[in-house]
Parts: sequence; structure tokens; C-alpha cells
Amino acid sequence: MSDDALNALTSAGIAATSVDSFGPTAIDVPLESWVAAHEVLRDAVGFTFFDFLSASDELGDGFRVVSHLADFWGGSHVDHLLVRTLVPRDLPVLATLSELYAGANWHERETFEMFGITFAGHPNLIPLLLPDGFEGNPLRKEFILASRVAKPWPGAKEPGESDHAPAGAPSRRRTLPPGVPDPETWGPRPPGSPDPSPLAPAEAAATPARPRRAPGERRARKQAEAPQAEAPAAEAPAAEAPAAEAPAAEAPPAADPPAADSPQE
Repeated sequence: MSDDALNALTSAGIAATSVDSFGPTAIDVPLESWVAAHEVLRDAVGFTFFDFLSASDELGDGFRVVSHLADFWGGSHVDHLLVRTLVPRDLPVLATLSELYAGANWHERETFEMFGITFAGHPNLIPLLLPDGFEGNPLRKEFILASRVAKPWPGAKEPGESDHAPAGAPSRRRTLPPGVPDPETWGPRPPGSPDPSPLAPAEAAATPARPRRAPGERRARKQAEAPQAEAPAAEAPAAEAPAAEAPAAEAPPAADPPAADSPQE
């Protein structure tokens, strides 16, 4: 089915490419072909079921928007497909899918408030989950969780330390909570100072993705790193049984008491 989807998109003039993924087959399509690609997949291939839509923050590359489609056929058989596109960070605008799939409506509203991606043509693009007056987009990697700044982080304390320690007690480390950048790269700036890059803390903390392991590689690596079982220690020679004690010599029988003197006549 993935080959059928790729061939249908290519035949429609859409520059689609198949990409490796950890789950269902994924196909990347250009930003401008987002709606057209879904229309082809729905009408020409049979992916009539819309499951979800979400995004991921790829830092300098922009936002990766992904939709999950499904095709039910042959009773309980289901084909899955991920459709992805890359939205630029400086202009995060993408056409809505709500006219093709009704289920995309609230998924796009959630992605709009969490990532700040505008879905052009959406009939009701208003916040869905966040409270009124909330500022910012919580799933962007430059978003700082204020609760982690305001609350003491337990991980910054040494084992045994507590909030009741004497004032001025020395501490061996000062650790920032996860997700909170150094004050030099975030927070209020003096007038006239250059504003730091909002992505600098997230880029510094980002780690490159690990290459995907080949099947069986994890098991082989564990077996190679497992310590060899030590040979059982040689059994100590059995202790010699203590020599049997010689039986105690029997005491000589006591002498018969002398016979009583016969009475004198």
C-alpha cells in the first residue's frame, strides 16, 4: 500500500519521498502540496480514515507537521500511513485539512495553540486546551516553564539536604532545573543590550538522534558486554575428621570391703 501511495502522489505531480520511520510508513510532501497530497491519498488510494495531526519542533529546520491516515479493508486489515511536511519557523502557516477530513478540525486547533502554527482556511482556529489569557506556545522548545523557575527543584540538592538547613550552609553544586537556561541567555535584559537568541538554550541542550540499530544488534551488544561468569572456586579439601578419642580406661573395680570381724567367743 505504501508503494501505491507513493506512485499515486508522483503520478499527480507531487514531489513525494518515502522516509524511514520507527512506526508506519512515512511520506514527505512539499508544503505547498499538503492539501493536494491528502486529497490524492483519500480519493485515489483509499486512506479515508483520519486518525490524528500533530507537530514536532525541529529547531532551526522549522516545525515538522505529521498526519496519520488509515485504510480499512479485508475485514480487520488496516494500512497505516504518516504524511509529513516541514513548516518554516519564521512563517509557520499551513493550509487546513478540515475541508477534507472533519476530524482534523480540533487537531489543528491543538497544534495551533501548542506550536503557534496557523492553519489557513480553518473555520474556527481558537485555543482548545489552554486557559484564557495564556501567552506562548508550550510545546516549542524555546518555551520556558515558569513553574520550574519559581519552584525549588529537588534535583539541585545533595542527598540529605533539606529546606531546613542552617542559613549559609555550603552546597557542593548549583544545578538548574531541566528546561531552564542559564540566566545569561534568558530573562529580562538591561536597556540597550542585544536580545539573546530564543533558540540558543534549546539548541545547546539538543542531542543528535542515535542511529537506528539493526535487528539483533542490541541483543548481540548486550551479550558481548556481559561479564564472563567466573569459574567456580575449587572446593576446599574436606577437613580431616578428628581422631576418635580413645575410650577412657575403665577404673579398677573397687576392693571388696573387709569382712566384718567375727564376734569373740
